[in-house]
Amino acid sequence: MGALTAATILFGAFFILLFSGVPISVSLGVASLVTALMFLPVDDATYIVGQQMNVGIESFSLLAVPLFILAGNIMNTGGIARRLVDLALVAVGRVPGALAHTNVLANTLFGSLSGSAVASAAAVGSTLHDRQKEAGYDPAFGAAVNVASAPTGLLIPPTTAAIVYSTVAGGVSVSALFMAGYVPGILMGLVIMAIAYVFTRRQRYPKLGRVGMAAAARVLLRAVPGLLLIVVVVGGIVFGVFTATEGAGIAVLYTLVLALAYRSMSWRDFTEVVTRTVTATGIVMFLIAASAGMSWVMAYTGIPGAITDTLLSVADSKAVILLLMLLVLLVVGTFMDITPAILIFTPILLPISEELGMDPVHFGMVLILAMCIGTMTPPVGSVLFVGTGVSGVSIEQVVPKLLPYFAGLIVVLLAVTFVPALSLGLPGVMGLLE
Repeated sequence: MGALTAATILFGAFFILLFSGVPISVSLGVASLVTALMFLPVDDATYIVGQQMNVGIESFSLLAVPLFILAGNIMNTGGIARRLVDLALVAVGRVPGALAHTNVLANTLFGSLSGSAVASAAAVGSTLHDRQKEAGYDPAFGAAVNVASAPTGLLIPPTTAAIVYSTVAGGVSVSALFMAGYVPGILMGLVIMAIAYVFTRRQRYPKLGRVGMAAAARVLLRAVPGLLLIVVVVGGIVFGVFTATEGAGIAVLYTLVLALAYRSMSWRDFTEVVTRTVTATGIVMFLIAASAGMSWVMAYTGIPGAITDTLLSVADSKAVILLLMLLVLLVVGTFMDITPAILIFTPILLPISEELGMDPVHFGMVLILAMCIGTMTPPVGSVLFVGTGVSGVSIEQVVPKLLPYFAGLIVVLLAVTFVPALSLGLPGVMGLLE
Protein backbone atom coordinates (compact mmCIF):
# COMPACT_ATOMS: atom_id res chain seq x y z
CA MET A 1 0.00 0.00 0.00
CA GLY A 2 2.90 2.35 0.69
CA ALA A 3 4.23 1.86 -2.84
CA LEU A 4 0.74 2.35 -4.30
CA THR A 5 0.24 5.56 -2.34
CA ALA A 6 3.68 6.82 -3.36
CA ALA A 7 3.08 5.98 -7.02
CA THR A 8 -0.28 7.75 -6.99
CA ILE A 9 1.20 10.89 -5.46
CA LEU A 10 4.37 10.86 -7.57
CA PHE A 11 2.84 10.23 -11.00
CA GLY A 12 -0.34 12.13 -10.22
CA ALA A 13 1.60 15.28 -9.28
CA PHE A 14 3.96 14.83 -12.22
CA PHE A 15 1.24 14.54 -14.87
CA ILE A 16 -0.89 17.31 -13.37
CA LEU A 17 2.08 19.67 -13.50
CA LEU A 18 3.15 18.46 -16.95
CA PHE A 19 -0.26 18.95 -18.55
CA SER A 20 -0.57 22.31 -16.80
CA GLY A 21 2.35 23.55 -18.89
CA VAL A 22 5.07 23.29 -16.24
CA PRO A 23 8.46 22.31 -17.78
CA ILE A 24 9.10 18.59 -17.52
CA SER A 25 12.26 18.93 -15.41
CA VAL A 26 10.47 21.16 -12.88
CA SER A 27 7.52 18.75 -12.86
CA LEU A 28 9.88 15.87 -12.06
CA GLY A 29 11.62 17.75 -9.25
CA VAL A 30 8.44 19.06 -7.61
CA ALA A 31 6.64 15.70 -7.84
CA SER A 32 9.63 13.94 -6.31
CA LEU A 33 9.87 16.41 -3.43
CA VAL A 34 6.13 16.29 -2.73
CA THR A 35 6.22 12.48 -2.60
CA ALA A 36 9.30 12.45 -0.36
CA LEU A 37 7.54 14.85 2.05
CA MET A 38 4.74 12.28 2.47
CA PHE A 39 7.22 9.73 3.87
CA LEU A 40 10.03 11.77 5.45
CA PRO A 41 10.42 14.86 7.65
CA VAL A 42 10.77 18.14 5.77
CA ASP A 43 14.50 18.56 6.44
CA ASP A 44 15.34 14.99 5.46
CA ALA A 45 13.18 15.04 2.33
CA THR A 46 14.59 18.30 0.95
CA TYR A 47 18.17 17.39 1.80
CA ILE A 48 18.08 13.87 0.34
CA VAL A 49 16.22 14.80 -2.86
CA GLY A 50 18.61 17.71 -3.43
CA GLN A 51 21.60 15.49 -2.71
CA GLN A 52 20.38 12.82 -5.13
CA MET A 53 19.85 15.43 -7.84
CA ASN A 54 23.44 16.52 -7.40
CA VAL A 55 24.73 12.94 -7.38
CA GLY A 56 22.76 12.22 -10.55
CA ILE A 57 24.94 14.53 -12.64
CA GLU A 58 28.25 13.83 -10.87
CA SER A 59 29.30 11.34 -13.51
CA PHE A 60 32.35 11.42 -15.74
CA SER A 61 30.48 9.50 -18.45
CA LEU A 62 27.79 12.21 -18.59
CA LEU A 63 30.41 14.71 -19.76
CA ALA A 64 30.05 12.97 -23.12
CA VAL A 65 26.54 14.41 -23.49
CA PRO A 66 27.42 18.14 -23.81
CA LEU A 67 30.50 17.26 -25.88
CA PHE A 68 28.48 15.20 -28.39
CA ILE A 69 25.86 17.97 -28.49
CA LEU A 70 28.63 20.46 -29.31
CA ALA A 71 30.07 18.18 -31.99
CA GLY A 72 26.62 17.78 -33.56
CA ASN A 73 26.03 21.53 -33.58
CA ILE A 74 29.41 22.13 -35.23
CA MET A 75 28.57 19.56 -37.92
CA ASN A 76 25.18 21.15 -38.51
CA THR A 77 26.83 24.52 -39.11
CA GLY A 78 30.17 23.46 -40.57
CA GLY A 79 29.14 22.19 -44.01
CA ILE A 80 29.36 18.48 -43.22
CA ALA A 81 25.65 17.85 -43.77
CA ARG A 82 25.75 19.07 -47.39
CA ARG A 83 28.69 16.79 -48.21
CA LEU A 84 26.82 13.79 -46.79
CA VAL A 85 23.71 14.69 -48.80
CA ASP A 86 25.84 14.84 -51.96
CA LEU A 87 27.26 11.41 -51.15
CA ALA A 88 23.77 9.99 -50.61
CA LEU A 89 22.66 11.45 -53.96
CA VAL A 90 25.47 9.62 -55.71
CA ALA A 91 24.75 6.36 -53.86
CA VAL A 92 21.01 6.12 -54.60
CA GLY A 93 20.58 8.54 -57.51
CA ARG A 94 19.64 5.79 -59.99
CA VAL A 95 16.78 4.43 -57.86
CA PRO A 96 13.22 5.61 -58.70
CA GLY A 97 12.29 8.37 -56.27
CA ALA A 98 15.98 9.05 -55.74
CA LEU A 99 15.52 12.18 -53.64
CA ALA A 100 13.37 10.34 -51.10
CA HIS A 101 15.99 7.60 -50.73
CA THR A 102 18.68 10.26 -50.56
CA ASN A 103 16.80 11.82 -47.66
CA VAL A 104 16.75 8.51 -45.76
CA LEU A 105 20.40 7.70 -46.41
CA ALA A 106 21.57 11.23 -45.61
CA ASN A 107 19.60 11.25 -42.35
CA THR A 108 21.12 7.89 -41.40
CA LEU A 109 24.64 9.17 -42.09
CA PHE A 110 24.26 12.63 -40.58
CA GLY A 111 22.15 11.46 -37.65
CA SER A 112 24.74 8.88 -36.69
CA LEU A 113 27.44 11.55 -36.77
CA SER A 114 25.51 14.28 -34.95
CA GLY A 115 23.58 12.02 -32.57
CA SER A 116 20.57 14.32 -32.90
CA ALA A 117 17.38 13.52 -34.77
CA VAL A 118 16.25 17.15 -34.62
CA ALA A 119 19.55 18.43 -36.06
CA SER A 120 19.38 15.79 -38.79
CA ALA A 121 15.79 16.64 -39.74
CA ALA A 122 16.68 20.34 -39.92
CA ALA A 123 19.95 19.99 -41.82
CA VAL A 124 18.95 17.32 -44.34
CA GLY A 125 15.36 18.55 -44.75
CA SER A 126 16.40 22.12 -45.51
CA THR A 127 19.13 20.93 -47.91
CA LEU A 128 16.80 18.71 -49.95
CA HIS A 129 13.54 20.66 -49.75
CA ASP A 130 14.10 22.89 -52.79
CA ARG A 131 15.42 20.02 -54.92
CA GLN A 132 12.41 17.89 -54.09
CA LYS A 133 10.06 20.75 -54.92
CA GLU A 134 11.75 21.32 -58.27
CA ALA A 135 11.49 17.59 -59.07
CA GLY A 136 7.71 17.66 -58.47
CA TYR A 137 7.61 15.90 -55.10
CA ASP A 138 4.58 16.38 -52.90
CA PRO A 139 5.95 18.58 -50.05
CA ALA A 140 3.97 16.60 -47.46
CA PHE A 141 5.42 13.32 -48.75
CA GLY A 142 8.96 14.74 -48.67
CA ALA A 143 8.43 16.01 -45.13
CA ALA A 144 7.06 12.60 -44.03
CA VAL A 145 10.12 10.78 -45.37
CA ASN A 146 12.40 13.27 -43.61
CA VAL A 147 10.53 13.00 -40.30
CA ALA A 148 10.41 9.20 -40.41
CA SER A 149 14.11 8.76 -41.21
CA ALA A 150 15.68 11.46 -39.01
CA PRO A 151 15.54 9.38 -35.78
CA THR A 152 17.64 6.53 -37.26
CA GLY A 153 20.74 8.33 -36.01
CA LEU A 154 19.55 7.91 -32.42
CA LEU A 155 20.25 4.19 -32.76
CA ILE A 156 23.41 4.21 -34.88
CA PRO A 157 26.45 5.34 -32.84
CA PRO A 158 27.76 7.57 -31.54
CA THR A 159 24.50 8.49 -29.82
CA THR A 160 23.83 10.36 -26.59
CA ALA A 161 20.67 8.29 -26.03
CA ALA A 162 22.81 5.20 -25.42
CA ILE A 163 25.08 7.13 -23.05
CA VAL A 164 22.12 8.44 -21.02
CA TYR A 165 20.60 4.94 -20.87
CA SER A 166 23.94 3.45 -19.80
CA THR A 167 24.16 5.90 -16.92
CA VAL A 168 20.59 5.38 -15.70
CA ALA A 169 20.77 1.59 -16.11
CA GLY A 170 23.70 1.32 -13.73
CA GLY A 171 26.69 1.33 -16.05
CA VAL A 172 25.64 -0.92 -18.93
CA SER A 173 28.56 -1.06 -21.38
CA VAL A 174 28.50 1.90 -23.77
CA SER A 175 30.57 -0.09 -26.27
CA ALA A 176 28.00 -2.90 -26.27
CA LEU A 177 25.14 -0.41 -26.66
CA PHE A 178 26.91 1.29 -29.56
CA MET A 179 27.41 -1.98 -31.41
CA ALA A 180 23.87 -3.12 -30.59
CA GLY A 181 22.42 -0.08 -32.34
CA TYR A 182 23.78 -0.79 -35.81
CA VAL A 183 21.43 -3.56 -36.97
CA PRO A 184 18.19 -1.99 -35.59
CA GLY A 185 19.20 1.41 -36.98
CA ILE A 186 20.04 0.07 -40.44
CA LEU A 187 16.88 -2.07 -40.42
CA MET A 188 14.86 1.02 -39.55
CA GLY A 189 16.37 2.92 -42.50
CA LEU A 190 15.81 0.02 -44.93
CA VAL A 191 12.14 -0.32 -43.98
CA ILE A 192 11.59 3.42 -44.49
CA MET A 193 13.30 3.21 -47.90
CA ALA A 194 11.14 0.21 -48.89
CA ILE A 195 7.94 2.06 -48.00
CA ALA A 196 9.15 5.20 -49.78
CA TYR A 197 10.00 3.10 -52.85
CA VAL A 198 6.40 1.87 -53.11
CA PHE A 199 5.02 5.40 -53.04
CA THR A 200 7.63 6.89 -55.37
CA ARG A 201 7.00 4.16 -57.95
CA ARG A 202 3.28 4.84 -57.73
CA GLN A 203 3.79 8.59 -58.20
CA ARG A 204 6.47 8.05 -60.87
CA TYR A 205 8.95 10.33 -59.12
CA PRO A 206 12.10 10.60 -61.23
CA LYS A 207 15.55 9.10 -60.98
CA LEU A 208 18.57 11.37 -61.09
CA GLY A 209 20.99 11.53 -63.97
CA ARG A 210 23.96 9.22 -64.05
CA VAL A 211 27.01 10.57 -62.24
CA GLY A 212 30.39 9.97 -63.86
CA MET A 213 33.13 8.08 -62.03
CA ALA A 214 35.28 11.19 -61.67
CA ALA A 215 32.44 13.26 -60.20
CA ALA A 216 31.43 10.41 -57.87
CA ALA A 217 35.02 10.07 -56.67
CA ARG A 218 35.16 13.81 -55.91
CA VAL A 219 31.93 13.62 -53.91
CA LEU A 220 33.21 10.62 -51.97
CA LEU A 221 36.51 12.32 -51.17
CA ARG A 222 34.65 15.39 -49.91
CA ALA A 223 32.52 13.22 -47.60
CA VAL A 224 35.24 10.85 -46.34
CA PRO A 225 36.62 13.20 -43.64
CA GLY A 226 33.16 13.40 -42.07
CA LEU A 227 32.57 9.66 -42.30
CA LEU A 228 35.93 8.98 -40.66
CA LEU A 229 34.52 10.50 -37.50
CA ILE A 230 32.49 7.30 -36.97
CA VAL A 231 35.58 5.15 -37.45
CA VAL A 232 37.69 7.24 -35.09
CA VAL A 233 35.16 7.78 -32.30
CA VAL A 234 33.19 4.52 -32.33
CA GLY A 235 36.25 2.41 -33.11
CA GLY A 236 38.22 4.02 -30.31
CA ILE A 237 35.43 3.51 -27.77
CA VAL A 238 34.63 -0.08 -28.76
CA PHE A 239 38.26 -1.23 -28.81
CA GLY A 240 39.07 0.46 -25.53
CA VAL A 241 41.44 3.12 -26.84
CA PHE A 242 39.49 5.78 -24.97
CA THR A 243 36.27 6.18 -22.99
CA ALA A 244 32.98 7.52 -24.37
CA THR A 245 33.69 10.90 -22.77
CA GLU A 246 37.18 11.08 -24.25
CA GLY A 247 35.71 10.00 -27.60
CA ALA A 248 33.20 12.86 -27.39
CA GLY A 249 36.05 15.32 -26.79
CA ILE A 250 37.88 13.93 -29.82
CA ALA A 251 34.65 14.32 -31.84
CA VAL A 252 34.49 18.01 -30.91
CA LEU A 253 38.11 18.60 -31.88
CA TYR A 254 37.72 16.61 -35.11
CA THR A 255 34.56 18.42 -36.26
CA LEU A 256 36.01 21.82 -35.35
CA VAL A 257 39.13 21.13 -37.42
CA LEU A 258 36.92 20.03 -40.34
CA ALA A 259 34.75 23.15 -40.09
CA LEU A 260 37.87 25.35 -40.10
CA ALA A 261 39.35 23.40 -43.01
CA TYR A 262 36.12 23.82 -45.00
CA ARG A 263 36.07 27.54 -44.07
CA SER A 264 32.37 27.19 -43.44
CA MET A 265 32.18 28.56 -39.90
CA SER A 266 32.71 32.19 -38.92
CA TRP A 267 33.40 33.44 -35.42
CA ARG A 268 29.75 34.50 -35.15
CA ASP A 269 28.67 30.99 -36.20
CA PHE A 270 30.92 29.48 -33.56
CA THR A 271 29.54 31.68 -30.77
CA GLU A 272 25.99 30.72 -31.83
CA VAL A 273 26.99 27.03 -31.79
CA VAL A 274 28.40 27.36 -28.28
CA THR A 275 25.31 29.25 -27.09
CA ARG A 276 22.98 26.55 -28.48
CA THR A 277 25.14 23.87 -26.88
CA VAL A 278 25.13 25.53 -23.46
CA THR A 279 21.35 25.98 -23.62
CA ALA A 280 20.74 22.36 -24.66
CA THR A 281 23.21 21.07 -22.05
CA GLY A 282 21.51 23.02 -19.28
CA ILE A 283 18.15 21.53 -20.25
CA VAL A 284 19.47 17.97 -20.48
CA MET A 285 21.48 18.12 -17.25
CA PHE A 286 18.59 19.59 -15.28
CA LEU A 287 16.42 16.77 -16.63
CA ILE A 288 18.98 14.19 -15.55
CA ALA A 289 19.30 15.74 -12.11
CA ALA A 290 15.53 15.89 -11.60
CA SER A 291 15.09 12.32 -12.82
CA ALA A 292 17.79 11.16 -10.40
CA GLY A 293 15.71 12.61 -7.57
CA MET A 294 12.63 10.82 -8.88
CA SER A 295 14.57 7.54 -9.23
CA TRP A 296 15.63 7.72 -5.58
CA VAL A 297 12.06 8.42 -4.43
CA MET A 298 10.79 5.45 -6.47
CA ALA A 299 13.49 3.17 -5.07
CA TYR A 300 12.90 4.35 -1.48
CA THR A 301 9.15 3.78 -1.68
CA GLY A 302 9.43 0.49 -3.58
CA ILE A 303 7.55 1.61 -6.69
CA PRO A 304 9.61 -0.33 -9.30
CA GLY A 305 9.29 -3.58 -7.36
CA ALA A 306 5.54 -3.09 -6.93
CA ILE A 307 5.08 -2.39 -10.64
CA THR A 308 7.16 -5.45 -11.52
CA ASP A 309 5.11 -7.69 -9.21
CA THR A 310 1.85 -6.27 -10.56
CA LEU A 311 2.76 -6.77 -14.20
CA LEU A 312 4.09 -10.28 -13.62
CA SER A 313 0.93 -11.20 -11.73
CA VAL A 314 -1.38 -9.78 -14.40
CA ALA A 315 0.02 -11.94 -17.20
CA ASP A 316 1.93 -15.21 -17.18
CA SER A 317 3.07 -14.91 -20.79
CA LYS A 318 6.39 -13.20 -21.45
CA ALA A 319 5.11 -12.10 -24.86
CA VAL A 320 2.04 -10.42 -23.36
CA ILE A 321 4.14 -8.55 -20.78
CA LEU A 322 6.54 -7.38 -23.47
CA LEU A 323 3.63 -6.18 -25.61
CA LEU A 324 2.24 -4.26 -22.62
CA MET A 325 5.65 -2.64 -22.09
CA LEU A 326 5.83 -1.66 -25.76
CA LEU A 327 2.34 -0.17 -25.59
CA VAL A 328 3.34 1.91 -22.57
CA LEU A 329 6.49 3.15 -24.33
CA LEU A 330 4.66 4.04 -27.54
CA VAL A 331 2.01 5.97 -25.62
CA VAL A 332 4.65 7.74 -23.53
CA GLY A 333 6.53 8.66 -26.70
CA THR A 334 3.57 10.66 -27.99
CA PHE A 335 3.96 13.30 -25.27
CA MET A 336 7.52 12.94 -23.96
CA ASP A 337 10.90 13.46 -25.62
CA ILE A 338 13.47 10.67 -25.71
CA THR A 339 15.82 11.85 -22.93
CA PRO A 340 13.24 12.32 -20.15
CA ALA A 341 11.49 9.11 -21.24
CA ILE A 342 14.73 7.13 -20.86
CA LEU A 343 15.44 8.78 -17.52
CA ILE A 344 11.98 8.11 -16.08
CA PHE A 345 11.09 4.69 -17.47
CA THR A 346 14.41 2.87 -17.34
CA PRO A 347 14.26 2.45 -13.53
CA ILE A 348 10.64 1.25 -13.84
CA LEU A 349 10.82 -1.11 -16.82
CA LEU A 350 14.40 -2.41 -16.68
CA PRO A 351 13.73 -4.57 -13.58
CA ILE A 352 10.69 -6.06 -15.35
CA SER A 353 12.72 -6.85 -18.45
CA GLU A 354 15.42 -8.48 -16.33
CA GLU A 355 12.78 -10.62 -14.60
CA LEU A 356 11.78 -11.77 -18.08
CA GLY A 357 15.39 -12.68 -18.88
CA MET A 358 16.14 -9.75 -21.24
CA ASP A 359 19.71 -8.55 -21.46
CA PRO A 360 19.98 -4.87 -20.40
CA VAL A 361 21.63 -4.06 -23.75
CA HIS A 362 18.69 -5.62 -25.59
CA PHE A 363 16.18 -3.71 -23.47
CA GLY A 364 18.09 -0.49 -24.11
CA MET A 365 17.70 -0.93 -27.86
CA VAL A 366 13.97 -1.65 -27.49
CA LEU A 367 13.51 1.43 -25.30
CA ILE A 368 15.46 3.75 -27.60
CA LEU A 369 13.74 2.44 -30.75
CA ALA A 370 10.28 2.92 -29.18
CA MET A 371 11.24 6.47 -28.23
CA CYS A 372 12.53 7.09 -31.78
CA ILE A 373 9.02 6.39 -33.03
CA GLY A 374 7.72 8.77 -30.37
CA THR A 375 9.82 11.68 -31.67
CA MET A 376 7.76 11.70 -34.89
CA THR A 377 4.29 11.43 -33.34
CA PRO A 378 1.97 14.26 -32.32
CA PRO A 379 1.28 16.09 -30.10
CA VAL A 380 4.85 16.59 -28.81
CA GLY A 381 7.07 14.96 -31.46
CA SER A 382 10.12 17.22 -31.72
CA VAL A 383 11.25 15.78 -35.05
CA LEU A 384 7.74 16.15 -36.46
CA PHE A 385 7.67 19.85 -35.63
CA VAL A 386 11.14 20.51 -37.04
CA GLY A 387 10.53 18.41 -40.18
CA THR A 388 7.28 20.18 -41.00
CA GLY A 389 8.83 23.55 -40.19
CA VAL A 390 11.71 23.26 -42.67
CA SER A 391 9.33 21.91 -45.34
CA GLY A 392 6.74 24.65 -44.93
CA VAL A 393 3.80 22.24 -44.56
CA SER A 394 1.34 21.72 -41.73
CA ILE A 395 1.34 18.80 -39.31
CA GLU A 396 -2.18 17.93 -40.50
CA GLN A 397 -0.84 17.44 -44.03
CA VAL A 398 2.14 15.31 -42.95
CA VAL A 399 0.61 12.95 -40.38
CA PRO A 400 -1.53 10.98 -42.92
CA LYS A 401 1.61 10.49 -45.05
CA LEU A 402 3.45 9.24 -41.97
CA LEU A 403 0.99 6.45 -41.13
CA PRO A 404 2.60 3.80 -43.41
CA TYR A 405 5.99 4.59 -41.82
CA PHE A 406 4.50 4.25 -38.33
CA ALA A 407 3.20 0.80 -39.28
CA GLY A 408 6.56 -0.26 -40.74
CA LEU A 409 8.52 0.98 -37.75
CA ILE A 410 6.22 -0.80 -35.30
CA VAL A 411 6.96 -4.02 -37.20
CA VAL A 412 10.69 -3.24 -36.78
CA LEU A 413 10.11 -2.59 -33.06
CA LEU A 414 8.37 -5.95 -32.67
CA ALA A 415 11.19 -7.70 -34.54
CA VAL A 416 13.88 -6.08 -32.38
CA THR A 417 11.90 -6.93 -29.23
CA PHE A 418 11.24 -10.59 -29.99
CA VAL A 419 14.45 -11.40 -31.90
CA PRO A 420 17.27 -10.55 -29.44
CA ALA A 421 19.94 -11.48 -31.99
CA LEU A 422 19.14 -8.30 -33.94
CA SER A 423 20.50 -6.29 -31.01
CA LEU A 424 22.88 -8.71 -29.32
CA GLY A 425 24.43 -10.46 -32.32
CA LEU A 426 27.07 -7.85 -33.17
CA PRO A 427 28.19 -7.02 -29.60
CA GLY A 428 28.17 -10.76 -28.83
CA VAL A 429 30.49 -11.56 -31.75
CA MET A 430 32.81 -8.78 -30.61
CA GLY A 431 32.87 -10.08 -27.02
CA LEU A 432 31.30 -6.96 -25.54
CA LEU A 433 28.46 -8.62 -23.61
CA GLU A 434 28.98 -9.42 -19.94
